[in-house]
Amino acid sequence: MTERPLKVLIAKPGLDGHDRGAKVLARGLRDEGFEVVYTGLRQTPEMIATAALQEDVDVVGLSILSGAHLTLLPRICEQLRAHGLEDVLVTAGGIIPAEDVPVLEEAGVAAVFGPGTPIGEIAAYLREHARPRA
Repeated sequence: MTERPLKVLIAKPGLDGHDRGAKVLARGLRDEGFEVVYTGLRQTPEMIATAALQEDVDVVGLSILSGAHLTLLPRICEQLRAHGLEDVLVTAGGIIPAEDVPVLEEAGVAAVFGPGTPIGEIAAYLREHARPRA
């Protein structure tokens, strides 16, 4: 039996309506060999955690440009833990000031990728740090 590809959920939390970057990332990760699920726009933390559980993902990638990252991303991490998904790697991308990164890391976000990060760099990080779920 061959090993399954890492499964990544790409989500757009909150009222942020700009999804071009998330769609480019989803397509790029697919081209890198990942299985990718894109949830679409305007997802609540509860919706994202439920989708992660239902899809049995290894990684949750959160794309946020609205400035609500300090509110939404910790809530998503809490919801993932509440669903028993503490082993899922959580990453974020978008417009996130460097001074906010330690707060997000403390909440459970493993890495933050800024605008222009090469998809190959993100893929390499996911391959190195994600643990495939059983």
